[in-house]
Amino acid sequence: MEIADSHAHLDMAEFDPDRREVVQRAWDGGVRGLLCPIDPTTPESLPRIFQLRKEFPWIAAAAGIHPHQAKDLAPSHLQTLRRLARTRQIDAVGEIGLDHHYDYSPAQAQAEAFRSQLRLAKEMELPVIVHSRAAGKEILAAVEEEGFTCGGVLHCFTEDRETAERMIGLGFLVSFSGILTYPSAQSLREIAAGLPLEKILIETDSPYLVPQSLRGARKRNEPLFVIETAKVLAGLKNIPLEEIASLTLRNYRLAFRL
Repeated sequence: MEIADSHAHLDMAEFDPDRREVVQRAWDGGVRGLLCPIDPTTPESLPRIFQLRKEFPWIAAAAGIHPHQAKDLAPSHLQTLRRLARTRQIDAVGEIGLDHHYDYSPAQAQAEAFRSQLRLAKEMELPVIVHSRAAGKEILAAVEEEGFTCGGVLHCFTEDRETAERMIGLGFLVSFSGILTYPSAQSLREIAAGLPLEKILIETDSPYLVPQSLRGARKRNEPLFVIETAKVLAGLKNIPLEEIASLTLRNYRLAFRL
């Protein structure tokens, strides 16, 4: 079986003790696609991922200002993104977007950061990785008004069915995380069951969102555990796990042009 984890924050300090071993475990378990977002507001984020890619060149990378850090966005960050994009050191811009569940950054700062990065990605002809919490309508409006047509992924999906379907219509894929496995996520499973398989990705969002089957035993999520989300998706679609793994790996490679 071969599978992809389309979103894992391996730059974070939680992986400092065993970052290499985590990736090796994933590979040994069949993970053949792994995308790591980089946070330009955290100086150590970029070298951690680029060092990892030297040993594991099959790892993909993205970079972007998360909505939580939107208040800290500076021109130098956009310059860094443009340089990474121009030299093709990243495969996508992200994660970027809006988060009105926490609102760690003011709404206006989030909106400005999101739109400026959409414009940069459009200029560089790169897909984007979009974070959306309680912000579906605003996300849709921004993508449409900016005329963004390079596609990408609505990651760690928790919005409603209409948002999913309209984002798919705009050229995006929808990615499901370990949340899909939680007992409280029945409405999310119903949405996943109804979306076309060719428009679905799966992810861990490591180190967050340990799948239900491993909660309690594990405090930290890691890319290998994407298989647990794939198992739930396979059940929803009533097809073999190996088929879900293969299809979502294919979707991952197409989404990020790998």
